[in-house]
Amino acid sequence: MTAVKASQRTRRPLTALAGAVALTATSIGVWAATTSAAQAAGLPTPDHVVVVVMENHAYSQVIGSSSAPYINNTLKAGGANLTQSYGLTHPSEPNYYMLFSGSNQGRTDDSCVGVGSISAPNLASELIAAGKTWKSYNESLPSQGSTTCSSGNYAQKHNPWFGFSNVPTNTAMTFAQFPTDYTTLPKVSFVVPNLCSDMHDCSVSTGDTWIKNNLGAYATWAQTHNSILAVTFDEDNKLSGNRIPTVLYGQHVAAGSSSSTTYNHYNVLRTVEDLAGLTSHAGNAASASDITGIWN
Repeated sequence: MTAVKASQRTRRPLTALAGAVALTATSIGVWAATTSAAQAAGLPTPDHVVVVVMENHAYSQVIGSSSAPYINNTLKAGGANLTQSYGLTHPSEPNYYMLFSGSNQGRTDDSCVGVGSISAPNLASELIAAGKTWKSYNESLPSQGSTTCSSGNYAQKHNPWFGFSNVPTNTAMTFAQFPTDYTTLPKVSFVVPNLCSDMHDCSVSTGDTWIKNNLGAYATWAQTHNSILAVTFDEDNKLSGNRIPTVLYGQHVAAGSSSSTTYNHYNVLRTVEDLAGLTSHAGNAASASDITGIWN
């Protein structure tokens, strides 16, 4: 009996050790899976990605324009410029759905969408399912999680997350809630300025100044804190083949770089998914290529 007990005492620590080794191996496997997609595509693995969506301007109206000194002289000069970036359709709303979920989800106009009426996968639902963090920051949204269709310069048509049942409405923040401590930002966030600040109703200069005043400090911080700022547009002015400005800026973006590869909203979505280490891809992002040639 004594010998049996001694044997049991020997086996139990060994069993526990084997379990610990297996758990460690599993953890390593999860880490490897999380980073492999980005590494395979030659992408960095940033701590934070902030995507800003502006409105209704063609590439030539912004890039090279004296009305956009911050976008040109800071973000473009110190980051990357996609010279052949395109919106996918007109009007605004379906482009936002394409950028967020890889599909227009049947949206063909700018009408207010029934809250939670769509269950398809999207960037936010993928992040949440992977245990990662997501928020949107919406200028002039009346309050956190407000599902109103419009209010002053706020328009829900630019906020596709409200259309999805798998995205909690409380992840839609006001822009006043954008943190000053950037370490508290989610893994991925979208920033949507209001109808004036996004250049829809106001000038290129107004939008450029808004980005500088409201996100310039984050952009500077991102350069030394493993983070990225992406600025893109939903569509052009309907006069330039839907060619739009898209610039990226941050620690792992090669300063002064550019790409002449043709990209659209699906490529941007795919790239953001892979930067976040996601292994799933929403809608047409699954067959889209990552943005390459701009990373250092």
